Amino acid sequence: MPRFFCPLPMDTGALLNLPANAARHVQVLRLQPGDAVTLFDGGPDHGGRGGEFEATVDHMGRSEVRVRVGPHQALEREPVLSIQLVVGMPANERMDWLVEKAAELGVASIQPLMTERSVLRLSGERAQKKRAHWQSITVAACEQSGRNRVPLIHEVLGFDAWAKGLPATVQDCRVLLSLRADARGLRQVCAPSPTRRAITFLSGPEGGLSVAEEDRSMDLGFVPASLGLSTLRAETAPLAALAAVLI
Repeated sequence: MPRFFCPLPMDTGALLNLPANAARHVQVLRLQPGDAVTLFDGGPDHGGRGGEFEATVDHMGRSEVRVRVGPHQALEREPVLSIQLVVGMPANERMDWLVEKAAELGVASIQPLMTERSVLRLSGERAQKKRAHWQSITVAACEQSGRNRVPLIHEVLGFDAWAKGLPATVQDCRVLLSLRADARGLRQVCAPSPTRRAITFLSGPEGGLSVAEEDRSMDLGFVPASLGLSTLRAETAPLAALAAVLI
């Protein structure tokens, strides 16, 4: 059944005009009145209640699609662990790919970073547009994968600004993906624990984090972890770590 992100208040029995993006998708699929769809509001991070609603197409207009909202299902497909990726943004389309696959795998949020070795530099309106673009990618990934909670893409920050805003008290498991000689294996650092609820992975851009940035992150409670003998690309390393702890 087609699934659509609908970040609007929904009540069973109500008639609702779908947001523009969802309406266009319905029209592309050539759905007709009476066809069933599934709607989800993205969860609390997007002002919603979570779960999903059954719905039926009620009217197809030239530029609008109206649906009748059906029963709510308190159904979630989220992993037990809440994972945040803090990533030095890879250049070109590699960040798009990283965001899409991370959303499919189950990431809770992504913090894009500009670091010393970052090729991609964003600020002002350009940063806002990129953030909105990446958020739209997470929406499409959730529609496809069956997730009801859309991962949050945080505002693009420089490394220093991000580090200053990090809580001093370490409540999550903080993991630095690193090629340092003293880095322990990821499965050792992230060994299962009945009390662990969250993990933050920090990963660098092309060329990795600088020595100073790695040292700073360790002062903030990040533990160096290795992903094996191979040197992975900037867009591959965080996804490998995410998959290793969630799958």
